[in-house]
Amino acid sequence: MPRLDQATTPSAPALQPRAKPERWRDLGQSYGALAGCILLFLFNCLFTPHFLTLETLGINLQQMATTAIVATGMTLVIGTGGIDLSVGSVMAIAGALGPIIFLHMDNQLLGNTLAILLPILAACVCGAFNGWLITRFDIQPIIATLILFIAGRGIAQVMTNGMNQEFVNPGFEWLGKGKLLGLPFQAYVMIVIVMFFMLVVRHTTFGRYILATGGNASAARLAGIPVARTKLATYIIAGLLAGLAGLIVVALNGQSNPSQVGLNYELNAIAAVAVGGTPLIGGQAKIVGTFIGALIIQLIYTALVGNNVSADIAQVINAALILAAVYLQRQRKA
Repeated sequence: MPRLDQATTPSAPALQPRAKPERWRDLGQSYGALAGCILLFLFNCLFTPHFLTLETLGINLQQMATTAIVATGMTLVIGTGGIDLSVGSVMAIAGALGPIIFLHMDNQLLGNTLAILLPILAACVCGAFNGWLITRFDIQPIIATLILFIAGRGIAQVMTNGMNQEFVNPGFEWLGKGKLLGLPFQAYVMIVIVMFFMLVVRHTTFGRYILATGGNASAARLAGIPVARTKLATYIIAGLLAGLAGLIVVALNGQSNPSQVGLNYELNAIAAVAVGGTPLIGGQAKIVGTFIGALIIQLIYTALVGNNVSADIAQVINAALILAAVYLQRQRKA
């Protein structure tokens, strides 16, 4: 029998250095989007003609703003563990309703005001419909939002009789064409929205509710968190932001084409969210990351168009980005 003075206590296992591949994966998750954004920026500086001109900057901000606005709402929805495939169709509905209102009113100021407020309200109703299906009937988000994805664009086409609505309305068009200090007005709208919801997610009770709901809805419910109301609110916000983006697109183009407004925006928004580092299974909502993701998508588009490559390839690249982002997220989880 060993003597007590000879007994030894087991020592704690020595900390093993993390394997290099695992460290590289973590770095890729944390800074990969930012590094990719910088590389794309440098590529455009070197190879894309006129990239550094003020005019090109303005065009990029105009095109990026709507993607970032829609993707911000998508980030909140994905943060709760959901997804919204209807954002493009909601953009089409709002974009169709706006011109219908001001084209049938004599008072231009009142017409423009209602042409902004009522379409956004209609978009909120669309978001509430999605949230209601999900929370009331426990329908999977991808199925619930697929309903408006299919029907929403049809509704927009019925509203316009399937025709383009062309207009000349400087007051309304300023929403898409106006400039402040040389930069597009919608760029300021984008920055305000991104900053606001970044603060909401990081510093408010509602933001904590979103992350808790996406992390574990059952545990959140047991903790007293209003899971259903939280999900409903995120879908309403996603609808609101999609409606605003739809109005901006229509104002920028000076026409409303219900078959084109918002087309493929759901894919662009999901790509921006995934590339920005938000897991598609929920529990996190990286608003700034989504902004960087939207910037990456725009830089890819600029590189393609500026170098005489078909812009249609951008959708293939966006799909590949989603696949790569999901793969990296699964690797990190493993």
